[in-house]
Amino acid sequence: MEKEIDKKNLVLREDESIGTVQIADDVVAMIASLAATEVDGVSAMAGNITNELMSKVGVKSLTKGVKVEVLDKNVTVDLTVTMEYGYNIPATCQAVQQKVKNAIENMTGLTCSDVNIRIAGVNMKKDK
Repeated sequence: MEKEIDKKNLVLREDESIGTVQIADDVVAMIASLAATEVDGVSAMAGNITNELMSKVGVKSLTKGVKVEVLDKNVTVDLTVTMEYGYNIPATCQAVQQKVKNAIENMTGLTCSDVNIRIAGVNMKKDK
């Protein structure tokens, strides 16, 4: 029932009497990016895009630092994040993986098989 139209879109549901439901890879990347930045300890995605700035910038900036591959209703996500100083890296990454996996599966109905995280840096807060 689901088929791949092109590399950027996946047909989730097709019914000749009603129509089709398609989801773009950029939508899945945006969901993953927003879910990752909601976790405590994650400072920003690659390119220094914070959660507050995400609502004000364009779609292309939202998915910076996120790579998504959708094949046969299976999603593989690669995230590049900047961590806050003082947080446990393995625990924070596990929380990010779980949050991203749950967000993608709940919002799209796709199965998230892998959430790979690369830490690009550590954000040091400056004392005033």
